[in-house]
Amino acid sequence: MPMSTLRLELFVRDLTGATDFYERVLGFDRAAVHGDGYTVMRMGAVQLDLQPISHLSDGHPVKPQAGERIGLGIEIVVEVDDVHAVYDRVQAAGWLVARPLGKRPWGLTDFRVLDPDGRYVRLTSRVQE
Repeated sequence: MPMSTLRLELFVRDLTGATDFYERVLGFDRAAVHGDGYTVMRMGAVQLDLQPISHLSDGHPVKPQAGERIGLGIEIVVEVDDVHAVYDRVQAAGWLVARPLGKRPWGLTDFRVLDPDGRYVRLTSRVQE
């Protein structure tokens, strides 16, 4: 079976704030910035492409309508080598943790945060501790 990767394109209200969150708070690297603001963020094999939501035309399927929350029904899960180090980084940045670090019934350790647009992001260990 051929190798596959996943890239998520996130349309954000505030590109500067979203970039700061994924870079400073979670530890993603800013891999590229294009002239229109399109920003590529990477952490290992995970790639998030950030783009201003204002670039979406009215009626675009992923553009929230009045009163809709961005990212509702989606949980972004990022597996990391050292979930404790990422948790310490988030706390040092002063970011609010939505669900604290803990070992879950399925054996992995994780915690959850909300990004600046309210997307639910889970940072989790790769293997049982």
